[in-house]
Amino acid sequence: MSAWGERNTHHWDDWTLADLMAAKRHPVSLVVPARNEAATVGDVVTRVREALVDTVALLDEIVVIDSDSTDDTYEVATDAGAVVYRAAEIRPDLGSVPGKGEAMWKAQFVTAGDVIVFMDADLLDWDTHFVPGLLGPLLTRPEVALVKGFYERPMLSGDSAVPFEGGRVTELVARPLIRLLFPELAGLHQPLAGEWAVRRELFEQLSVPTGYAVELAALVDTLRSRGLDAVAQVDLGTRAHRHQSLRDLSGMATQILAAALARVGTPTAAGTGPAEERPPAVSLR
Repeated sequence: MSAWGERNTHHWDDWTLADLMAAKRHPVSLVVPARNEAATVGDVVTRVREALVDTVALLDEIVVIDSDSTDDTYEVATDAGAVVYRAAEIRPDLGSVPGKGEAMWKAQFVTAGDVIVFMDADLLDWDTHFVPGLLGPLLTRPEVALVKGFYERPMLSGDSAVPFEGGRVTELVARPLIRLLFPELAGLHQPLAGEWAVRRELFEQLSVPTGYAVELAALVDTLRSRGLDAVAQVDLGTRAHRHQSLRDLSGMATQILAAALARVGTPTAAGTGPAEERPPAVSLR
């Protein structure tokens, strides 16, 4: 393991809930971007609310950002106890475009936490320790500004799971790309992980791709603005979620490649880049 890895790789149980409550000085928001996740978002919200709001007040709010869902995501998340916003209705003066990154960027205008934890809405095999695990470095190490989760990611196939075969875009696109263009970040196990946390004062200064490249862009821009030791990673155990088709993954990979190339000054062909990048939110207050 690299020197950075030795300093900045943690395990979720390195801190107890009591440790984190004692270290907490400012409000913390959980943001769940969701699009057509009625089948799973209720479980995500309910379990986190019961464990980390009702029992121990580690979180100050759970906010679901509904990104143009056509199912009952909004109603299910509301019934589970989240505060729910439709992305298109947040700051309508700024317009709206579809995408995960757009939902995460818009969340900055409706949340109050000085630390924001992001969690995907489509989780199937997970536990609530994901949230305190991600918060550990941010609440106890002031030099850390962004924390990525990593985990064993099985590939679900029918009723069985094949260990370590999930995360296809991560292994085939993101990690090779990082090794070539941003080698300082090569020690990150899962740079595209949907479970991550960031200090608001950093996130509001970042340009945010509106689609799937938000996680990679945040890492590269944090590296450049704050240095490698502003980034930490935490082993969260095992995580499974609904897998997308290869056609959908191809679009995701294209967005990630385009965002990375833009950050090294390499233009992409017209029509192949990310749909849009939102400017730093601090410029729009």
